[in-house]
Amino acid sequence: MIEDVFERYVAESDPFKIERLWRIVYSSGYTQRSDLSIMGVLSAIEMACWDIIGKELDRPVYELLGGQVHEKLRTYSYLYPQESDQTNVYNDPELAAERAAEYVKIGFSAVKFDPTGPYSAYDPRQLSLEALEHAENFVRRVRDAVGSKCDLLFGTHGQMTAASAIRLAKRLEKYDPLWLEEPVPPENMEEMARVARSTSIPIATGERLATKYEFAGLLSKQAASILQMALGRVGGILEAKKIAGMAEAHYALIAPHLYCGPIEGAANIQIDTCSPNFLIQEGIQTWGGFQAEILKEPICWQEGYIIPSSKPGLGVELDEAVAAMHPYTGKRLHLEMLDTPVR
Repeated sequence: MIEDVFERYVAESDPFKIERLWRIVYSSGYTQRSDLSIMGVLSAIEMACWDIIGKELDRPVYELLGGQVHEKLRTYSYLYPQESDQTNVYNDPELAAERAAEYVKIGFSAVKFDPTGPYSAYDPRQLSLEALEHAENFVRRVRDAVGSKCDLLFGTHGQMTAASAIRLAKRLEKYDPLWLEEPVPPENMEEMARVARSTSIPIATGERLATKYEFAGLLSKQAASILQMALGRVGGILEAKKIAGMAEAHYALIAPHLYCGPIEGAANIQIDTCSPNFLIQEGIQTWGGFQAEILKEPICWQEGYIIPSSKPGLGVELDEAVAAMHPYTGKRLHLEMLDTPVR
């Protein structure tokens, strides 16, 4: 698909004419719909065009989209397992609390976790009392460990019905999480809006949505106050900037999702830096390890914040030799859903 789209619409085109190119690719094959496969291809091509433009003009992309607003960008990370762990940090509240305290010590002011159980092809579901109690205990332990030094981001993945999400939210409100993420699947915005109306916890969502059109529906229904567009899926940098503008008019904030690696991360940084309503940026711990190795110069992370690069374009250079040495040979899709209902 990437090769086909490039050959048909991108080869020998002017990279400065992003709006025109976007409309042509988006409308290819008489679609004009938020098809996630073509949107992924379009997003990658669009971000590459911005990188070319920035390097041609010797300016970072954020300077071409309104200019720098934020000198540093607040970040968060999931609580990740370590090789020395005796239990699973995703399931063990005590280990999660210990890990959260460690993250606070190195500078994080927000951490995310999802203790509501596995994902099933038969979701959304009504959580059992046992699952509700486990989720509440998880949050309580983490809150006790970090006190008021750290925001808690409750990151569900659409496992619940609206009724179940409301039951859970009532249990969690006393721990004051910064958000409840994607409490119901993204396909039914009316039900997500019902959750938003029923809790004081801000609702965050958007990683599985694409284009300004879907986010406009989210905002019009007041289904979320924190938008998590994924730039590798939503339609690229300019589309994300349009969504950020719509969000600003609704007093909603943006917290771009990071599903891919540091190239999408670098694109997120461009949008974050020039958007007044930026809240926080997702990352994978401190942007070290392979996320740093695959770049010729790593993204700068200091005590919980990204320092935006002043280098032109996206501000990073992929080390293609490193990438070539690490081909993906597996067959498993990320976040596979169970093929049986969760009881």
